[in-house]
Amino acid sequence: MENDAANLYCPNELCQAPNPLTHNFCQRCSTSLPKRFLWAVADGLNLGNPGEILATRYLVIDKYILLDTKPGYLPQTPDPEKLQSIRPYLRLIPYRLHIPQVYGVVSLSNGSQGEDILLLEKPPLKITYSATSFDVQLCGELTTAWREATSMRQLNWLWQIAQLWQPLASEGVASSLLNPQLLRVEGSLVRLLELRYEEDSLASLTHLGEFWQQLVSTAKGAIAEFVKEVCHALIKGEIHTAEQLVKVLDKGLSTLGRSQSHAITIATVSDTGPSRQRNEDACYPPSGSIISKPPNSSALAIVCDGIGGHEGGNVASNLAIETIQQQVQELTKVPYDHIDPNSLLEDLQRAAAVANDKISQRNDSESRQGRQRMGTTLVMALPVAHEMYIAHVGDSRAYWITRQGCYQVTLDDDVASREVRLGYAIYRDAIQQGASGSLVQALGMSPSSSLHPSAERFILDEDCIFLLCSDGLSDFDRVEQHWETEILPLIHGKTDAMSVVEKLLEIANTQNGHDNVTIALVHHQFKYLEPQTKPQFVLSDISAMATGSSIYPAKTLQPTTEGGYHQKTQVIPDTQPSKRPTFVPLQLIILVGLVLGAGLFGTLWMLNNKKNDSVLPTINNTPSVDLKPTVISPAPSDRLDVIQTATDIQLLTNTSPPQQAIAPAGSVFKIHNSQVVTAEPTNLNALVYLRVCSNSSKPILSPIERKPVVKAGEVYTLQLSEYQKLSQAQDISIPSQEIIAQCQAQPNRTPASSNQRESGSKQTKPRRNTE
Repeated sequence: MENDAANLYCPNELCQAPNPLTHNFCQRCSTSLPKRFLWAVADGLNLGNPGEILATRYLVIDKYILLDTKPGYLPQTPDPEKLQSIRPYLRLIPYRLHIPQVYGVVSLSNGSQGEDILLLEKPPLKITYSATSFDVQLCGELTTAWREATSMRQLNWLWQIAQLWQPLASEGVASSLLNPQLLRVEGSLVRLLELRYEEDSLASLTHLGEFWQQLVSTAKGAIAEFVKEVCHALIKGEIHTAEQLVKVLDKGLSTLGRSQSHAITIATVSDTGPSRQRNEDACYPPSGSIISKPPNSSALAIVCDGIGGHEGGNVASNLAIETIQQQVQELTKVPYDHIDPNSLLEDLQRAAAVANDKISQRNDSESRQGRQRMGTTLVMALPVAHEMYIAHVGDSRAYWITRQGCYQVTLDDDVASREVRLGYAIYRDAIQQGASGSLVQALGMSPSSSLHPSAERFILDEDCIFLLCSDGLSDFDRVEQHWETEILPLIHGKTDAMSVVEKLLEIANTQNGHDNVTIALVHHQFKYLEPQTKPQFVLSDISAMATGSSIYPAKTLQPTTEGGYHQKTQVIPDTQPSKRPTFVPLQLIILVGLVLGAGLFGTLWMLNNKKNDSVLPTINNTPSVDLKPTVISPAPSDRLDVIQTATDIQLLTNTSPPQQAIAPAGSVFKIHNSQVVTAEPTNLNALVYLRVCSNSSKPILSPIERKPVVKAGEVYTLQLSEYQKLSQAQDISIPSQEIIAQCQAQPNRTPASSNQRESGSKQTKPRRNTE
């Protein structure tokens, strides 16, 4: 559709020009125009007719499908008291490949008592563009698309549902997978339209078996009997965990995969970029390589983005590449039939842990502490038969490109993603906060015991591309903007892999240009034949799975010396002849006892003498070295009473209801209740009261500049948990003694009486969002 009255406004705040809805770039300033189609969870409410505009920005496309015509503005966020109702969406953000995420809310005032309607972004939609219009439709229901799918894809869909069952069940929304209207498919992907809560009774695997039974009659001949037996086992309770179900379906997919042929091409490029002096990134295969399988027997792609700059980021990234390549190369020699998928995922995590320990040991040997420690991000792709294994740490990304779309499959290990995963904020709000892009983990920064690499696998049943890249390319959504024009032609056979990575490098350097750029492209080509061998469902296999034993023998890596990743326990087969027990003579036992007793007596005597000698002065010619950073504590009189901001931070007014306000970088505050921040924290939700001594005259450069600025003399609040995050990120600090004296000389105002004139005021200006 094309509404002549509707425009798509440029997100560039210096432009904001109206553009036709079909344009991809602003006709005035050439800024990319994001088209954010949304799904409204309206529960039967009438949102308006197609072509109408809701809340001055949301264009009604069709019933519950909307288009945000002002993508440069932050959407209205849900009331904090209502976050509980949307928390499953937030906690399930690692599964956003299948589940749409919260975009915001829109308030309806047309007789529905101002009810807030939840808006979800990236719903399962099929969008067709022409030169003058576009057509938007929901992707088909799984139960409808099932009949036309290949046997491989049919089992792939069931496998994805099985993978989603446990995480959705833990949030009380597993019944969403039993609703045909919500269960959609976008090519090979299973996608949910929204989540439904289980109010009466919890969904069970028995219900899933009953739901799948309707698919048996139209299942492809190669798998019809297999699917029927799986449904029967689910209904009878013979398969009673989602893990067992996944393993059963894995066996079926393995049988189907034997009759398929796969070809892999990997192309890499790494570049310093126009604004950096050296390249801290690294990749495998080395930059400029093109690797094909066959004829090569294995294929592996790795991208690392070093942290530490001249302090050693390039050392860390290259050390990680070398270590992981050696570790994973051993895994590629194992025949597919002898690989247990779960063990392989653990092995990839273990490889990341080994690299982490090597970098950490290098840091320790060079006495690096705090921000001097070098580290690196990691993203790697390992294609194995009809599967792709992805492992990840940090904010280097993996994208999955198919004919249907471009999907980010890794979740950045940053503060914003952590806040969403914990259910504290929606993503578009979280990225506006200070230090939202700071990494919460990277290789080499801490022991492996505190490292949590993500590792997942994807079933491949069509031609596709996995793109690995550092943030020199992924920043500012460059992959999402250019995948259709620059990457998709490779799937259609209109270009080659090296041409694609070189074009993406050019885009990164000309449109971003702020960082090193590293790209590894993995092109998977798939030739499908309906299999002649049918997968067999064997009930005895389930019993073996229930005991936790692997279906296939696992190839494991050597253990790391530190951290939580250890080699699997080896079971020595009971085939060797047992050795005779050896008897020790009694005289030898008595002799050993006398020796141990004498040693114990001597040790105690030496300790007693050492205690007496401890009062004597000692002279040590070797200077002691303290590897810990020196922390200068402020004098008790100013300890944490006065603080100064190093960046723009967001506060709340001390009113009812509280309003948001911005403290520019350089603002000075006095803490009214300093005992809250100095005592042992018992309640992270406690409020810290801050009186403004002075607000900086520096311009606010953050995308939240439309919010009011704090006023001198007024009192504002901040949750203790947020205060601690700002302190740890060094976004607040203790100012000079002169500034402290000026602040303490100002008269105090009690928090209860502050800001009374602003109570009830509402923010009228829209908030800005960056693109």
